[in-house]
Amino acid sequence: MNETRARSGRQARQAERANKGSGVGRPYISRNIPTYDVMSEENLLRIEAAADRVLAETGIEFRDDPQVLEMWRKAGAKVDGLLVKFEPGMLREILASAPAEFTQHARNPANSIRIGGKNVVFSPAYGSPFVMDLDRGRRFGTLEDFQNFIKLAQSSPNFHHSGGTICEPTDIPVNKRHLDMVMAHIEYSDRPFMGSVTAEERSEDSIEMCRILFGRDFVDQNCVILGNVNVNSPLVWDGTMTKSLRAYARANQAAVIVPFILGGAMGPVTSAGGIVQSLAETMAGCALTQLERKGAPVIFGNFLSSMSLRSGSPTFGTPEPAIGSMVIGQLARRLNLPLRCSGNFTTSKLPDAQAMMEGTMSMLAAIHCGANFILHSAGFLDGLLSMSYEKFMLDADLCGALHSYLDGIKIDDDQLAVDAFAEVGPGNHFFGCSHTMAHYETAFWDSELSDNEPFEKWEAAGSVDAATRANALWKKRLAEYQAPALDEGIRDGLRDYVGAKKADMQDAWY
Repeated sequence: MNETRARSGRQARQAERANKGSGVGRPYISRNIPTYDVMSEENLLRIEAAADRVLAETGIEFRDDPQVLEMWRKAGAKVDGLLVKFEPGMLREILASAPAEFTQHARNPANSIRIGGKNVVFSPAYGSPFVMDLDRGRRFGTLEDFQNFIKLAQSSPNFHHSGGTICEPTDIPVNKRHLDMVMAHIEYSDRPFMGSVTAEERSEDSIEMCRILFGRDFVDQNCVILGNVNVNSPLVWDGTMTKSLRAYARANQAAVIVPFILGGAMGPVTSAGGIVQSLAETMAGCALTQLERKGAPVIFGNFLSSMSLRSGSPTFGTPEPAIGSMVIGQLARRLNLPLRCSGNFTTSKLPDAQAMMEGTMSMLAAIHCGANFILHSAGFLDGLLSMSYEKFMLDADLCGALHSYLDGIKIDDDQLAVDAFAEVGPGNHFFGCSHTMAHYETAFWDSELSDNEPFEKWEAAGSVDAATRANALWKKRLAEYQAPALDEGIRDGLRDYVGAKKADMQDAWY
């Protein structure tokens, strides 16, 4: 149910004004501000030349997937055992068949999204084994937590995508939980979603469930699911990932190709070196999708990060990866590929000032680098080890603000307000003028969580901080949540499929 329908009176009017003012509630954002290009043409060419040297001289290993080696051999690469080397320009030539922009369809057509071009999509964080909230602290995630986060994302107008493995449902056997996760996305959300990538058969299960939902012929011709696959950096693609990557491409579904590079561990400590590595690894993965099925949608992904060289601990939301993301954006545009880059990253253990500072730095990098699909938009805490209920709500609020930010500034006679100056004149206020009255409900983005009251009024109300306000809001959202309608025949078909798959295998917990 639409959130504003669940409210009445003053609350409903406030919600309506907030959505009008911020432009949220759209299926995706079409950016109206330019990307920020920080790197000169000369230096971009040097980065590309360095990546070409790495690909041609050092090469990339492809392990545990002999078919991939044969595919590269036929494509003209040099294959020596598991090592594959690529002549300069070869991967770019293969990538020419990948679409620059594509639609991921939602089961509710009004929520289908466009990925690529000037479009921006916000999706929740992905992959945390733990969850946390102010009431119960940090604990292993469960299927109930997983479902709760889908409900919270569905209930917010600030997101466009249901996400994927928002948290690990550790109370479900490892070999079966992908079925419950995909089912939860379908039942509790009518937005686009992601599938499993932890084994080829789990990827195929995710796609088969989409065929039940959308129809086999539709899925063959349209993207309805994403699969997020990671390089085993440095310079290794393992069979688990390449088989899943190829399963998505084979079905004409979009793989998101993502190196996860911790500078100083899985890559060089220098930002430029990490960018070179990321470009080489990502181009190879993206090109492999085109060898599997020419024209299949693919997303050029990136996850640069730093680390504390004193302790060896990963660090997130730091400035070097943020500026590195800006360069990755330029490189992806030169390849004419949709981009997944950066997100709301933090190493903080609580939804506190550190969390919001680091998250905002990395989120703004994603906005300015031109990212089209922003995974990890909300909930990321503890270096991605924990999914936080309160951080999720605070980040959702930031995503609402970013809708307005990406809209830029409209210029027309009404917005320039020359007549308002004539009406008000020098030295007078604009509170009651006709221009203000015409715009007062929609002029500014309105936060759901910020406290803008005078200090005395805030103090009298209990001096409540933002995390505590977020705690109350997520509970309210879950209490008000109503699932979007789903055809009973489709629901029954999906449940039969899930039941049969589960019955056919013994539980495995690793």
